[in-house]
Amino acid sequence: MMSQSNKIFGTDGVRGKANLKPVDAETALKLGRAAGHVFKHLNPQARGFGRHKIVLGKDTRLSGYMLENALSSGILSIGVDVLFIGPVPTPGVAYVTRSLRADAGIVITASHNPYDDNGIKFFRHDGYKLDDNIEGQIEDLVFSGAIEKIRPTAGEIGKAVRIDDALGRYIEYAKASFPKHLTLEGLRIVVDCAHGAAYKSTPCVLRELGAEVLAYNIQPNGLNINLDCGSMYPELICRMVREYRADLGIAHDGDADRVLLCDEAGALIDGDDIMAICGLEMLGEGTLKNKTLVATIMSNAGLDPAIQAAGGKIIRTAVGDKNVIDEMLGGDYNFGGEQSGHLIFRDFSTTGDGLVSALQILRIVKSQNRPLSQLARCWTRFPQLVTHVRVREKVPFEQLDGVMTLVAQAEAEVKACGGRLLLRYSGTEPKARLLLEGRDRAVLERWNKAICDRIKKQVGE
Repeated sequence: MMSQSNKIFGTDGVRGKANLKPVDAETALKLGRAAGHVFKHLNPQARGFGRHKIVLGKDTRLSGYMLENALSSGILSIGVDVLFIGPVPTPGVAYVTRSLRADAGIVITASHNPYDDNGIKFFRHDGYKLDDNIEGQIEDLVFSGAIEKIRPTAGEIGKAVRIDDALGRYIEYAKASFPKHLTLEGLRIVVDCAHGAAYKSTPCVLRELGAEVLAYNIQPNGLNINLDCGSMYPELICRMVREYRADLGIAHDGDADRVLLCDEAGALIDGDDIMAICGLEMLGEGTLKNKTLVATIMSNAGLDPAIQAAGGKIIRTAVGDKNVIDEMLGGDYNFGGEQSGHLIFRDFSTTGDGLVSALQILRIVKSQNRPLSQLARCWTRFPQLVTHVRVREKVPFEQLDGVMTLVAQAEAEVKACGGRLLLRYSGTEPKARLLLEGRDRAVLERWNKAICDRIKKQVGE
């Protein structure tokens, strides 16, 4: 049984402060060896010709160079080839893994986190994220040293090659998700790429489809990814849309697996809005599989009556796009996502894809010839407060003095007016997250302050 100290996979791969365990060169080398060994033995026959191969991509963080070299050294030392594809959005790594018939894919990214963090995410050969069993096998090998003596020599050592057209492959794949009979001509679109992995792909695709594109935060220097820009700072894209009188705005996070939008009036359009617009459109077209939308417990309760009124239903999962995807695979559903902007259109992608998601909204804007602000009126959002409290340690809430008593009292009052309460620790950051939702905003604000103040007093930074 693996001890908790040997647990390096979180809710979305391995993540932490770059150059400190577990996101240091030494651990990355061991991860490369372990992953190469596991993927090599999941299918003894390589999917392509010759040796087994693993696609290796990254976002634009400075530490990506270090981790890229360490991971590749580990993979090569176990006798598996490496296909370098450079800075590509996370969904691009998943797609290229499938396109090149590789045995697995790895992307080096910490998504929406600051540049001094980094992480390592793994994909299976089919572009889906690893299940817990495979992650457990890799972790076990990292810490047990069981493959220490496996040392291919001479011609059995892996070979690394750079795939020069990987970004082009992803661009063509993304364009293919937009109907061929439509163009984006006549639309002025502002794009905030967060100095991240989408700094080339999203502006390129939108321009090739005919839009007038004003692209910002497209000069990555290794240190500025997500810095006061992108989907973590949507007020910037909203301001730019108003300033340039654009038709809409698109904001990505660092690895572009999520997207937030802005309508022509400068109002934010989040993942719940996108799910409402696209879910209702797909129900009307008859393309929403099993008439079911998959959302998480963080999505606004107003989604349920909107989808139900159109003849559909919503299934909710725990937070995390991996949980959404697992539910979609298990129930054969083709659309789901998170309020944060992770949207999974399974007809096109195996993971959250910010560019493909934006294109699905643009398809509806063009086919209906309606502005985004009108489309977003298709549902009514319940008042909702989501507060993040930075903590120095994740002490169980039950062990904090009076916190659960306040939660019980708040939950009773909020539920009485048709709402709900959720309190949890983030799986990727040192934060406690409190969600309060209901019809009476004053009630939400009162309980939000009481609970957050109690948490800050005991474990706040």
